Amino acid sequence: MGEARRRSKNDLGNQNPKNKHQVGKNDSPRIIDWLPLTVKQRNKFLEITVQGGWIGIGLLAVIWIVVRIVGPAAGWWVPADLH
Repeated sequence: MGEARRRSKNDLGNQNPKNKHQVGKNDSPRIIDWLPLTVKQRNKFLEITVQGGWIGIGLLAVIWIVVRIVGPAAGWWVPADLH
């Protein structure tokens, strides 16, 4: 029995050394053929920026509460519109 038949019979597939370095290669398709950005990278970028946006909104709310409520209540300052 030839090597190729034995491999196909045992479901070993093509174990050519040329294909071994491509096992970990990113299989995600590119957004545009000439642009080196993949769909996975785009999705990760969107995920990170949306999460960063929500963190920014939360920080803005905390700062606003400190400036409008906590600071004046603690006597640290008086808001200009209350003079």
